[in-house]
Order: sequence, then C-alpha cells, then structure tokens
Amino acid sequence: MKIALIGYGKMGKMIEQIAIERGHDIVSIIDIDNQGDFDSEAFASADVAIEFTNPTAAYGNYLKAFAKNVKVVSGSTGWMKEHGDEVRRLCNEGGQTLFWASNFSIGVAIFSAVNRYLAKIMNQFPQYDVRMEEVHHIHKLDHPSGTGITLAEEIVSELDRKREWCVGSLTQPDGTVVTENQPADNQLAIDSVRRGEVPGIHSITYNSEADQITITHDAHSRQGFALGAVLAAEYTAAHQGLLTISDMFNF
Repeated sequence: MKIALIGYGKMGKMIEQIAIERGHDIVSIIDIDNQGDFDSEAFASADVAIEFTNPTAAYGNYLKAFAKNVKVVSGSTGWMKEHGDEVRRLCNEGGQTLFWASNFSIGVAIFSAVNRYLAKIMNQFPQYDVRMEEVHHIHKLDHPSGTGITLAEEIVSELDRKREWCVGSLTQPDGTVVTENQPADNQLAIDSVRRGEVPGIHSITYNSEADQITITHDAHSRQGFALGAVLAAEYTAAHQGLLTISDMFNF
C-alpha cells in the first residue's frame, strides 16, 4: 500500500517506521515547510494519507487530500464542532473517505468497549457518581484530551443521570491546580493533569458511600497509537465513507 504522511513530528516518524515494517511504501511526507507537495504526483498516488497535525490545520488538510481523491486517516481533534457537518457531507454524499479517531490504540478501543458496558450497568445504580481523569505530558497544550471527551460522551449516552460532560480541574506541570468548573449533579467532570512525559492515562471512577470502582488505561508509549493508525490505514484502503474505530473493531 502507498501511504502519504501529513505531519512529521514524533508520531509521524513512528508511523513511518511501523508502516515500512509492515511492508508499505511511504510515497510522500508533508510537513509545515513543504505544503506545496499536496499538489505533487507522489501525494496523488497515495492509497491513504495518515494525518496527525493540529486542530487548526486538520480540516484544511482533509480538503487538500480529498481534492486529489486520497483517502485520509486522522487523529487530529478539535475540528469537528466547526467543520463536522461539512466533513460528513463530503464523505456521505461527496464520495470521500475519512477514518477519524481521537485515539488509535487497540488497548483504548478495548477500554472504550469496557467503558460503555460499565456505564450501561451503572445506569441501574444511581448511588454511584462518576468522574474522569486524564493525564498527559507537559507538551500537550489542550485539555481535556480528545480521548477523554470521547470516553465521557460514551458515558453520558448510557447514564440517564448525566446530561453532559464538562471541563473539571487542571493540574499544571508545576503542581498548580486550576478548577475551571464545579460540576452540577447532572454533569460529568473531566479532570486533567499535565506532568512529565506521560503518553496518556485515562481513569474513570464510580464512587459511592459503600465502595469505589475504577477502570484505567495507561499507555506505556506512543507505539500503540502509531500501530493503530497503520492498521486503520490498511482498513481504510478497502472501505469508503466516514469511518471510526467501531467500524474496524466489532466489540
């Protein structure tokens, strides 16, 4: 399979390594300093482009890839609120293909399935309140994480007593804690912590007067995310439309 990379930071380089190990060809690498390569024959020859950039660039990158009829796999977050409807139209009516996930880790996909099932069970037990914490490295500027938001949305969809998620507290690298919201009873707070070089930890806690239940996914490195992105590209090459992790993994 011919793969183009859009974004060539730490994640892009790891994706490149894993893709080559799995027998794929990297035909184009586009970063901030060679945007003109979107118009190159090499980029247009790609079966799939894997995009890991930032919320401000992601949507524009999708449009540039779609203009060359190149399918896209993307882990960029933050664009959906403003451009989600248009991307859905392009995929559902315009014949384009985007595989989007807030997290490509196989472990997170499994964790997400456990999260949904546990929330469904907990809907029967209102004595348990629920909170969430996500921990990431100090270089991650946004909060809460895209994965945290996805997990929270899954919980809200199953728990009648939670209407929406909200931003909770932020523990900054120097230990300062900023409380952005005091959640209402019908809100699920996502607390964020930024420390060290943590690839990503997501914990969901159900607490009652009698006991506490916590589930946690702890990423040891970015390797799981990169492998998942390449697996998604392999899946996307043979499928069309707006795709997600739930299409690739039928848990």
